[in-house]
Amino acid sequence: MALLRYMVMLHKDVPRAAKFFHDGLGLTVRVCTHRWAELQSGPITLGLMQAPSDFEPVKNYSSYLSFDVEDLNSTITKLLSMGAELDGPIKHEIHGKVAAVRCLDGHMLGLYEPV
Repeated sequence: MALLRYMVMLHKDVPRAAKFFHDGLGLTVRVCTHRWAELQSGPITLGLMQAPSDFEPVKNYSSYLSFDVEDLNSTITKLLSMGAELDGPIKHEIHGKVAAVRCLDGHMLGLYEPV
């Protein structure tokens, strides 16, 4: 059986992306250099890697990370102020609020606030 060590996302500016995930979602930064960062979210390690110079932001749903948050509205407000874009409306489901945002390089982030 294989063991998943990291979930890795390519970013043009790794330190800026690390700050986005730390300040916006509260992930713990374990390592951050110009080319690589490791952030902890519970048992999951998110790796941020320097993208090649010809990297274009993702415009589809191929990269998708989902986060549970305590306060969806304040989290979205914070992320938007840091450069994220809301991707569709906030949905109010029976089990909680759901939203999707695109982070700095276009990666999709799902946000969920349980009831």
